[in-house]
Amino acid sequence: MLPAMPHIVVHTLEETRAALEAAAETGEFLTLHSPPGAVHALGIGYFLIMIEAARRQIPQARSLAVLDCGAAPGLAVAALRAGAEAVRLTGAPAVLDKLADIAAQLGAAMLREMPAGSLDLRGHPDPRAAARAFLSSTGDPSPNCHKTIKIESRR
Repeated sequence: MLPAMPHIVVHTLEETRAALEAAAETGEFLTLHSPPGAVHALGIGYFLIMIEAARRQIPQARSLAVLDCGAAPGLAVAALRAGAEAVRLTGAPAVLDKLADIAAQLGAAMLREMPAGSLDLRGHPDPRAAARAFLSSTGDPSPNCHKTIKIESRR
């Protein structure tokens, strides 16, 4: 089990940079999560490059990036082999257990469900301000926004 940390859903490079800037400003370690099923819409390479590019621009920010693979275990394994730090996957418990073992062997983590109460930056007119308010708990940028989640790992 990894420690609980703030969780922000990012769709674009701009949103990813905004979340990382807010994390650097507040000193919070955060989870950057792709939208549900992003492995199909964005692709593995795009997501990994987007995260890498934003981190290069804001190197002082600390984060864990999670690629949402929906119910596609083959794509989850491909993402892990391509260097994903964490994946989210749904499916039969036996499949999820096997994927959690694979993730752990590769030094990665796996989430079994999309955490409730995260901040989704899509549509925020000022994603950096929304992320900063979320991370510092000084505002309520989203009606169903909570501060932390727990990530499952079989490490």
